[in-house]
Amino acid sequence: MHRLFVALRPPREIREHLLAVMGGVPGARWQDEDQLHLTLRFIGEVDRRTAEDAATVHAAPLDLQLAGCGMFDTRGKPNAIWAGVTPREPLAALHRKVDQALVRAGLEPERRAYLPHITLARLAGSAGPADRFLADHAALTSPVFRIQHMTLYESSLGHGGAIYEPVERYALTGA
Repeated sequence: MHRLFVALRPPREIREHLLAVMGGVPGARWQDEDQLHLTLRFIGEVDRRTAEDAATVHAAPLDLQLAGCGMFDTRGKPNAIWAGVTPREPLAALHRKVDQALVRAGLEPERRAYLPHITLARLAGSAGPADRFLADHAALTSPVFRIQHMTLYESSLGHGGAIYEPVERYALTGA
């Protein structure tokens, strides 16, 4: 079994821009360059062939832009800092297509609401407050960037965080 997800990988200049703004939250575990992606659909532990078959959907390339930042929490405890990505509707539509393909392959549908984002940092209970970071980067933006493929990744959990290995790339060539 493989722990898999489907994601979009921002171009190098966008990843460099994100890396340049990271920092300033004591105890945060900032993502490294290899970890920066926009998840379309977490799949979970499945046979890789199932995910490979289901991850092929037809969609047009996307023109995206960074848009602000925010924080996720679990039961009121912050656990991640993220950068937003717009426009949301084309991303949500691609998320739905991927989800529907995975459901057709026999997987459970996604139950959580979809919020397009790129995780910047993981926050443990010992992390300092992120309010200053969020205020300083509330207007985070970037030039428009084009995404022309999506990637099926395998995730391996380790002591230093997750390691993401690309498994297969799928071109976004048309609706």
